[in-house]
Amino acid sequence: MPLPISYNVRNVRTRWQVSLLAVIGIGLVVTVFVALMAMRTGFTLALRATGEPGNAMVVQRGSASELTSWVPLDHRNKIVVDQRVAVGSNGRPLASPEIVVVGAMPRRSDHLPTNVTIRGVTPSAFEVRGGIEIKEGRTFQPGLDEVIVGKRIADRIQGLDLGATIPIQRHNWKIVGIFTSRGGAFESEIWGDLDTMAGPFRRQGGSNSLAVRLKDASTLESFDRWIRDDPEMQLQAVQERKYYEDQAGGLSATLLFLVGFVSLTMGVGAVFGAMNTMYAIVAARTREIGTLRALGFSRRSILFSFVMESVILALAGGLFGCLLAFPINGFSTASGQTPSFSEVAFAFQITPDILARGLVFATAMGFFGGLLPALRGAKLPITSALREA
Repeated sequence: MPLPISYNVRNVRTRWQVSLLAVIGIGLVVTVFVALMAMRTGFTLALRATGEPGNAMVVQRGSASELTSWVPLDHRNKIVVDQRVAVGSNGRPLASPEIVVVGAMPRRSDHLPTNVTIRGVTPSAFEVRGGIEIKEGRTFQPGLDEVIVGKRIADRIQGLDLGATIPIQRHNWKIVGIFTSRGGAFESEIWGDLDTMAGPFRRQGGSNSLAVRLKDASTLESFDRWIRDDPEMQLQAVQERKYYEDQAGGLSATLLFLVGFVSLTMGVGAVFGAMNTMYAIVAARTREIGTLRALGFSRRSILFSFVMESVILALAGGLFGCLLAFPINGFSTASGQTPSFSEVAFAFQITPDILARGLVFATAMGFFGGLLPALRGAKLPITSALREA
């Protein structure tokens, strides 16, 4: 005959001081777990939101990022007229040649310099790239020293205000617009006219990359094979979204390792803390255990009851930890751990999946923390348990 859950709840409330310590300990571990997972998810989602599934990125083979890639002008002209490349309303290929450089600029928070990606594009970039929207001001005019700035980087970098003038590559550029890109990595960049930037950036005769819209996304493989098979072109075509997702690989893997290492280390401590709490509870209720056994409750019922009590405490701690972590949801930060070493701004994202994992993690800590004390309590002989009291 199992003991009712109300019995465990009553005991938790009776010994609330000891129970509270266990709840706080497990809650803090869950808070750290949820925060690290939210950071990893936010960074991954920011890069995943960059690019379109129907677009292809043409870059140099073996290049780690756009910075180290080069697409010569003659190769670009050959690629954009391929039959698989879509054509815009103006009859021109939907292709966006782009040059990329990195410039050091001071952060608003601590005034220390950080790398910012500066991208030279053509007007076709706004048609090829989905989701680019001017939120303030207007877009840049071709031929003029004008730039538009991503919303996230404008909030983080000093001097990136609408109407301000910023020095880049010994040139002064006027900020005429602030744009968004559905929360993607482009919001961490500065955009200007490709032809105007090519001279100061020393990028004449080609581009760092070429983004093209395909008529049919399923033709990407044949498009890539055609480019690779050309002996004159040391280039490759990668799905745009996958290309930017791969840029997150290094930091994402590091954060995943950090989540595992920190959670395991703190989790072991929390398990021992829960174990000590449950040992103290078992010791304080020795006579009670003997009475329950005398009333006919089996050892299995006693075991299950104490494990359940530990799990209840852990779940309470898990809920507390999730609530404690929730204020960081949407908190903006940035990372420079990208192949281009430039800052990518992103927001912490606490998803239902992360919260569920946090509660499962808490339950596991409660189960393993309560198992050994529960076994000890279940194995107590009836006579000795009653005599100890």
